[in-house]
Amino acid sequence: MACAAESSPAPAVPPRLTLAEVAALARRAHEGQTDKAGRPYAEHLAAVAQGVRARGGSAAQIAAAWLHDAVEDGAVSAEWLAGAALDGATRAIVVAVTKRPGEPAEEYAARILATPGALLVKEADLAHNADPARLAALDAPTRERLTAKYARMRGLLGLDEPAG
Repeated sequence: MACAAESSPAPAVPPRLTLAEVAALARRAHEGQTDKAGRPYAEHLAAVAQGVRARGGSAAQIAAAWLHDAVEDGAVSAEWLAGAALDGATRAIVVAVTKRPGEPAEEYAARILATPGALLVKEADLAHNADPARLAALDAPTRERLTAKYARMRGLLGLDEPAG
């Protein structure tokens, strides 16, 4: 006589979200949000995802690029992320690149460096954030503050200075 456990089908694993679904979800989650220059925030997400793709990133890294600011900006909750139909690597990268309130930059950088795949996503994020055309839309004090902030993070992450 077979036991019930042997005859029961295994629980169905929900299918993982596709990159297109992740991009659409990120666009919806950030709908109505703008960047510091007043541009739709989804433009930044798309640029970071493209930057990851151009740097040879994996599908998990590209998905994480779309979601890299979602928890930090309150677009989705940490609980949603924990249960989302995402690759484990994607989830780990998003957690790694999510800056925590009051967290020292050194601890943030250490977490990124300790998480496989996270450095490439953060590199693409910093590259887009520090894009001179993007920074030019900001007032001088904000531009100078952010330029210094991004340079410091690049240094903590061991990334070469961007070509000028």
